[in-house]
Amino acid sequence: MDEKIKKEYERWLKRSPLSNAELEELKNFSEEDIVNSFIYDLKFGTAGLRGIMGLGINRMNKYVIRRATQAMANYIKKGSVAIAYDSRNNSRDFALEAATVLAANGITAHIYKELMPTPSLSYAVRYLHCDAGINVTASHNPKMYNGYKVYGNDGCQMTTEAADAVYAEIQKIDIFDDVKTGDTEEFIKKGLIKWIDEELIQSYYESTLKQSLDKSPRTVKLVYTPLNGAGLRSVTTVLERDGFKDVMVVPEQRNPDGNFTTCPYPNPEFKEALQLGIDLLLKENRDLLIATDPDSDRCACAVNQNGEAIILTGNEVAIVLLDYIYHARKLNGALPEKPFMVKTVVSTDMINLMCKKWGIEYVECLTGFKWICSEVRKLEETSDVSRFIFGFEESCGYVSNPEVRDKDGVNACMLLCEAANLAQKNGQTLYDRLQEIYKEFGDFKTATLNFNFQGINAQSIMDKLMEDVRRGELEALLEGVDHKMDILKGVIYYKDHEEPANLPSSNVIKYWLPNNATLTIRPSGTEPKLKAYIFAEGMDQVNAYADIVNGFVKARS
Repeated sequence: MDEKIKKEYERWLKRSPLSNAELEELKNFSEEDIVNSFIYDLKFGTAGLRGIMGLGINRMNKYVIRRATQAMANYIKKGSVAIAYDSRNNSRDFALEAATVLAANGITAHIYKELMPTPSLSYAVRYLHCDAGINVTASHNPKMYNGYKVYGNDGCQMTTEAADAVYAEIQKIDIFDDVKTGDTEEFIKKGLIKWIDEELIQSYYESTLKQSLDKSPRTVKLVYTPLNGAGLRSVTTVLERDGFKDVMVVPEQRNPDGNFTTCPYPNPEFKEALQLGIDLLLKENRDLLIATDPDSDRCACAVNQNGEAIILTGNEVAIVLLDYIYHARKLNGALPEKPFMVKTVVSTDMINLMCKKWGIEYVECLTGFKWICSEVRKLEETSDVSRFIFGFEESCGYVSNPEVRDKDGVNACMLLCEAANLAQKNGQTLYDRLQEIYKEFGDFKTATLNFNFQGINAQSIMDKLMEDVRRGELEALLEGVDHKMDILKGVIYYKDHEEPANLPSSNVIKYWLPNNATLTIRPSGTEPKLKAYIFAEGMDQVNAYADIVNGFVKARS
């Protein structure tokens, strides 16, 4: 065993802050447990922290939370921070630990008393004029994970520069000796920890309802699942106030449960997570299933198409949402003169075709909602934020409300239900409407390939794969590459010249292929996986490109 790892493990065994139960757990660690838990500090990036819960510096626990929060306190120095948490095991405890460290540093912590969705944390930062925000969540990861997302004073996820500054502070702090803490209840009495009141929650609902675009009678019959997460109250409240009275909630997934026993991987992108909802949808012959992930920032749906449940992909949901937003706003006279939207470089390029035809200005950005919302911030700073009508990424993240600076599953659920209701009024389902859009713009399909890697060598395997891609080994397997963009190098390579990519540096490579097809490949920023995004006309072509990428990765891992 590496001496540095052993030394850190032994230091934890000798520390007085650990409880007897924690010490006993540590003593029973195998050598593999020790290595995995103490090999290095859990990395703090633009998404904050995320990792498996347990003891050690490479795990999510109260000591790692305290250290990160002390670094946050050192960085912002004074003011206030808003805090939220999801339904995961330990989330509330971790949130209170963070609040306590902030209070011990003289920084006021505003914390929700109950589970609230991630977008409500973004809204709270702006509403309360806070200097930062913290959300204890691991989004859609399995039950053993938790996380610590950080936000700037604009309600956006923290910038790269700010995250680097906080991480630099973390490196200076001894995880036990340099962290200020104290008695939580005493800080509540002193007003340094304040419970967020009902007025703010209602304000978030009202802000969401302002995005409603159609008031026709609600006839669509709904099924909703919060996947045992934080979305139940917010989603059902907003739908009810928007006129949707006929909503059945999947009973097994209704209440918060950090063990996620009905769906071990609570990601609404995957059919397994939606299966109970689909069963109820078909059994009760209802029209639409909507689902949110544990922190309710993502939204997915399945359509009852003549007794068959058809799950729309994240890209397809974006297509029907943009279609609905554009036409409903146009009909209502609420379409701005120069409408503006944002998408990520890995999301469906069919949106580009729609925007060009409908006169919508669009911007492509890096993967992650901090980049999408930074474009909204730029719009706010330089012109008129009312131009913003929509932003999305293919992994089921959407927003139309400029007062929320993160993806918003509550907002998206409401708009999806309105779109389905309007389609039903016209004798259609959302799937029918999607087919009409395909007929107008082309039958473009997408696929996302996920290559998961395990163990301490996961990162080096992914790094080597990206090196092979950059050397042209994947390109050699593709026919008819027109041009490619290497965002890490900041260059678009054409056959006869080069142009700047005009995007922040990121480990992403995108190929433009025949017949408007594209292929993009990148490592995930939050999980040990490599992701490939395929966009092509027809599933046969999509599958052909998928076979090439699968073969490429398999041969090298």
